[in-house]
Amino acid sequence: MEKCRKVPEITTAQPLLLERRVHQQEPKVSVFKSKLKKSVTCSVPRIRSTVTGFFPVMRWLPKYKVRDYICGDVMSGLIVGIILVPQAIAYCLLAGVEPIYGLYTSFYANIIYFLMGTSRHVSVGIFSLMSLMVGQVVYKEMFLAGFDLSEDSQASGPDGFNGSNSMNLTAGHLHSVELMGLQCSKECYAISIATALTFMAGIYQVLMAVFRLGFVSVYLSAPMLDGFATGASFTILTVQVKYLLGLKIPRHQGYGTVIITWINVLANIHKTNLCDLITSVICISILVAGKEIQERYKDRLKIPLPTELVVVAGATLASHFGELNSHYGSSVSGHIPTGFIPPQVPNFSLMSHVALDALPLAVISFAFTVSLSEMFAKKNGYTVRANQEMLAIGFCNIIPSFFHCFTTSAALAKTMVKDSTGCQTQVSSLVSALVVLLILLFFAPFFYALQKCVLACIIIDVPAKWRDSKNDAIVWLVAMSATALISVELGLVIGVVFSMSCVIFKTQKPKVSLLGRVNDTDIYDDVDEYANLALPARVQVIRFQAPLYYANKDTFLKSIYKIVGVEPFLEMTKRKKAEKKAKEMSQRRAKASGDNNNGDVVIGLVQGELEFHTIVLDCSAMPFIDSTGMATFKVLVKEYKEIGVRVILASCNTSVIDTLQKGQFFGKNDEDMSSLLFPAVHAAVLHANSTCAAVRLEDSVV
Repeated sequence: MEKCRKVPEITTAQPLLLERRVHQQEPKVSVFKSKLKKSVTCSVPRIRSTVTGFFPVMRWLPKYKVRDYICGDVMSGLIVGIILVPQAIAYCLLAGVEPIYGLYTSFYANIIYFLMGTSRHVSVGIFSLMSLMVGQVVYKEMFLAGFDLSEDSQASGPDGFNGSNSMNLTAGHLHSVELMGLQCSKECYAISIATALTFMAGIYQVLMAVFRLGFVSVYLSAPMLDGFATGASFTILTVQVKYLLGLKIPRHQGYGTVIITWINVLANIHKTNLCDLITSVICISILVAGKEIQERYKDRLKIPLPTELVVVAGATLASHFGELNSHYGSSVSGHIPTGFIPPQVPNFSLMSHVALDALPLAVISFAFTVSLSEMFAKKNGYTVRANQEMLAIGFCNIIPSFFHCFTTSAALAKTMVKDSTGCQTQVSSLVSALVVLLILLFFAPFFYALQKCVLACIIIDVPAKWRDSKNDAIVWLVAMSATALISVELGLVIGVVFSMSCVIFKTQKPKVSLLGRVNDTDIYDDVDEYANLALPARVQVIRFQAPLYYANKDTFLKSIYKIVGVEPFLEMTKRKKAEKKAKEMSQRRAKASGDNNNGDVVIGLVQGELEFHTIVLDCSAMPFIDSTGMATFKVLVKEYKEIGVRVILASCNTSVIDTLQKGQFFGKNDEDMSSLLFPAVHAAVLHANSTCAAVRLEDSVV
């Protein structure tokens, strides 16, 4: 097989098939001035647009189609409200606060999101994951403040609560701390920590919206969030075990909550309250049966089964008339007052304690809210504004923090219920808030006898999820394990770091493919993945499926060397040794025969050994390169040129081309661009073969 003997320095320029547009950028100062002028311009239409943008309800409520929407909104609002009430009370066990605050949180969050949200279907309110993270901080701060975290130390009943949300205690009866000039009991301090934490989380979310930092959520990959939520579910289950068994053990603080809590549970298993255990078994059985029936007959059932409400109502009646608290020592919810507590400014002295803890809450809260909003908007054929969603969830935390509420976010389960029961707009959230309001005004005291083990049964949920992708499965496993075995906060950090590390690793070890031609077309693809592909004669076509940057330049070069089977430096060394050896042998022969040509006839002895004359790099899967990547291209072209092989590029995007031009890869004034860069792989292959044919013809003439 005949090969090219040399690489021409300059080839004849071909007419350009693609011509780049010339983009003239305005000076940055003038752009900034124009944006600033536009932003400070005040007019009636601009004020109206700003106000209606901040309160989207002013845009869609005047256009509300009562006949078309009201039935679906009322039905979904009632169903979600019925589900919300027992969950609002139950999740307070996770958050470490009194049940009344869960009802407050659900009420205010629904009202504010009704005014500010852009999603028609999202249900914002109390959420198990947020409650768990709030509870971790609340218990940590109470422990540091010297409070006894055991159940026995908790004052219950109507006297443990008053309108000022503080408690003046007699000397030494119960531990208290001073906040804003008042003595604060355990319950008072817990909600003070929760409101300060919620206020800070809301401030962070509003700042993210103002500075448009929503891109942070893209680093929370789906498998990472999935694993984080699953790990949190195991933590939730572990935290609730003591209630399921009726054990009075303190909640562990610090790392390894799951392991240490289980050790404490097993060490105190002999103290199990049989009444609570039997109640837990019955309630879990009913809840599981309800979910199974719901799943099996979901096509026939018009509305979700109110299993949780049935369990709460039945358990409350049984506990009240059976006097389970007094006869068997079963822990109950205690007094839940009616009405509202006067608003109170969150304690600013506590915010320095919780400022760092509020950051992961803020990120997770807005990430769940924005992702659910976009998911259901896409499903139902409308759009949401992610930045407004961040503002909405931020104010759903800031404003309620003045009304004794804790951190909220969108909840998947309740959002799915709204979507499946005919919800059309956020009027359904208003209906749900009215249901909670009825409980707050009239029915809250009836939950006094509700056992805590029943609430724990409502909370626990252990999802079993695994993914098809090996990489996603590993991310899921790491995030889940770190969250469950170390702590929720560190689990989030470890999950994000590991997820990003996997992405970086994939770019460091990308797939590099040898391409072949599909029959007589101009299509080229991976010969390892597709059959019946023909390798182009004397041309190696290679695709690098990743950006080329400083971290993977060595992988890039090694992959090229491996695929083509020729490493330029070794090839040159091999040729020089062979040439030197042949020259020495020729000189000895010439000396013996008396010839004086000094062995010059052996120069270029090994020039025709390679099976290819050109390497075409398909850059279609290369989104960008950095300066190191550009220098790597230069090195590759130079090294292979020394052994008579040309390297040319094909299918580069404009970002890659711009970087190469800035680094003068194509020579001064891009004089070699027409011979080094081609819009398609097939064009590069045709050019390589025609150039080689021209060189062979020139050699034959010479």
